[in-house]
Amino acid sequence: MKQIMIISAFALAATLGIASAATPMPLKGSQYLAKAKVTPAKARSIALAKEHGTIVDQELEMEGGRLRYSFDVKVGTIVHEVGVDALNGKIVEDSIDRDND
Repeated sequence: MKQIMIISAFALAATLGIASAATPMPLKGSQYLAKAKVTPAKARSIALAKEHGTIVDQELEMEGGRLRYSFDVKVGTIVHEVGVDALNGKIVEDSIDRDND
């Protein structure tokens, strides 16, 4: 019975788009993870709350002396670059990524 409930929970999560069998894409810049106070998972959720789409690229980077996560979020045919401060979780950028046009 317990096994059926677990399988049902995974099926429901997959149906709702909460879980995926695919391995998440690698995080570029993972050498900075020890310095980040915001986890990659939390940063992804912050970026997706700002732009409701699909993350097609992700990176942890030093930019302008600031440690930040950078996510390319595809919304329809438009790709947004969403920057999330890796120390406090604030959105530091939300722009249309012209490199992906």
